[in-house]
Amino acid sequence: MQSNLFDLTGKIAVVSGASRGIGEAIAKLLAAHGAHVICSSRKADGCARVAEEIQAAGGKASAFACHVGEMDQIDALVEHVKNEHGRLDILVNNAAANPYFGHILDTDLGAFQKTVDVNIRGYFFMSAKFGQMMRAQGGGVIVNTASVNGIRPGLMQGIYSITKAAVINMTKAFAKECGPLGIRVNALLPGLTETKFASALIDNKEIYERAVAGIPLGRSAKPEEMAGTVLYLVSDASSYTNGACIIVDGGMLS
Repeated sequence: MQSNLFDLTGKIAVVSGASRGIGEAIAKLLAAHGAHVICSSRKADGCARVAEEIQAAGGKASAFACHVGEMDQIDALVEHVKNEHGRLDILVNNAAANPYFGHILDTDLGAFQKTVDVNIRGYFFMSAKFGQMMRAQGGGVIVNTASVNGIRPGLMQGIYSITKAAVINMTKAFAKECGPLGIRVNALLPGLTETKFASALIDNKEIYERAVAGIPLGRSAKPEEMAGTVLYLVSDASSYTNGACIIVDGGMLS
């Protein structure tokens, strides 16, 4: 029986939204298991901090700023990976936008467009462009960070929930067409997790208590509790997993 199923030595990984929260936890865990991680997010300083902390812990990492809502920046990231590494084994689409918290009827066009551009268009073209690289090299793994909101819309999070539902179906569509090419595509669906991104929920006592009341463990999660599922999905341990959308919500994993 293999004992190194989670060994990522020699693998090249891109993690978007890696400057904090779930993305940071994923980047550090993949690096701890041997991958060279390219930490990417909108802000260069945040990417650099995470990469430096990985290096200080003995891992391999670099930083490259990329706003996945901007097509030219996606292209620049793809070219960087081609030029510096010549391949990509793992893509984790984790960057996301949630600029509007309020009643769905009051969603303005700006908030709608920003959320769609990052959460749907960004994920799609990151997957398509890096997927072309993976096709040429004979395989790879893509993991999308969706959300339980994609199957159970969050209160006052209408457009965000809608885009995360799209990510779930996008994952299945890519998995169906890319599986035969040796490219596995799966998704993580986190529940309520303690990040700056979720601060509107975490910091509001009434909303928080209502949210955790429906969570089996009765509490929110830490970013590090999400990263292990991604490690499983990108490793040889899940080599037969394709098109899966794994829910991690307060003790429920399905």
